Amino acid sequence: MESVVEKKLEFYKGRKVLVTGHTGFKGTWLCKMLINAGAIVTGYALEPPTQPNLFELSKVQEHMESVIGDIRDFGHLQAVFESAQPEIVFHLAAQPLVRKSYSEPRYTYETNVMGTVNVCECVRLNPCVKSFVNVTTDKVYRNNEWEWGYRENEPLDGYDPYSNSKSCSELVTHSYINSFFQDMGIAVSTARAGNVIGGGDFAEDRIIPDCIRAVIKEQDILVRNPYSIRPYQHVLEPLAVYLLIAERQYKDKRFAGFYNVGPDDSDCITTGELVSMFCEEWGDGHWLDKSVEGPHEANFLKLDCSKIKTVFGWKPHWKINEAIEKTIEWAKIYVSHGDVVACMNSQIDSFYSTGGK
Repeated sequence: MESVVEKKLEFYKGRKVLVTGHTGFKGTWLCKMLINAGAIVTGYALEPPTQPNLFELSKVQEHMESVIGDIRDFGHLQAVFESAQPEIVFHLAAQPLVRKSYSEPRYTYETNVMGTVNVCECVRLNPCVKSFVNVTTDKVYRNNEWEWGYRENEPLDGYDPYSNSKSCSELVTHSYINSFFQDMGIAVSTARAGNVIGGGDFAEDRIIPDCIRAVIKEQDILVRNPYSIRPYQHVLEPLAVYLLIAERQYKDKRFAGFYNVGPDDSDCITTGELVSMFCEEWGDGHWLDKSVEGPHEANFLKLDCSKIKTVFGWKPHWKINEAIEKTIEWAKIYVSHGDVVACMNSQIDSFYSTGGK
């Protein structure tokens, strides 16, 4: 019998899809969704960035072609494109951490800017590609610390090296669209997603992984910026939107564009509120305000997602409390050495059974 995911993602069955950054947290979840939908998936990325990591735990490599390579290596990337002949490309490979971008700015720019140039060039040189989505971030906007959400037509001027390099990635993509893609029949979009949480994120310097590590060790959770407001959402939310954009623009290039992907305003909460909700759902834990002087990070960040709601009729599937619940469900199964693959499958099915697009 056809599963709910196969029905909702029927478009991807048998299609060749290439995902850069497939060994990362978001990349692994995206590959899992595509595999469950019956797509023929090729991934190109560095080795998984943490140990342990979701990529190995999820066993997605058993059901796809996984190529380990550096996005800065154009020759290797081009060879993978030529071999895989993808119809659809999702570009997620990046140096994704703000604080690391201060300590390694050159690497951050090389990866996030020239990596995007390399992917765009491979798309340009391989006529098999019909639909391309470049995943950036909500931090691409010039942050004025105002109370309303940023719209897609706001100035792109990220402050720190990570955010700024992602702004540059957007501009590279815009140039390739204007210079090449619009005359080649290739539909291209960029997607600017808010902060994500979900099972299997083991990264340093991310609040939910820090919470999980602390409660497991029975330690206080140290919160660096407890009063910073962020658009938190479950990882499946933006991934479902990326899949939706790629499908719709494949069928009709008029859907290509630039899209924010974030939660409703009611789910844009402070980091302190997020941690308190985590502790309540976990049933244990205590957090301490460890605000210290450090590299600049935005205090207030919110997205206006009116465009994607209007164009695609999209709406978030899970509220923030449900996102936390699903994240903790996965973490507790992992801690108890349970079946995390079955949990992922169940959560993906549940997500697409919830409603929305």
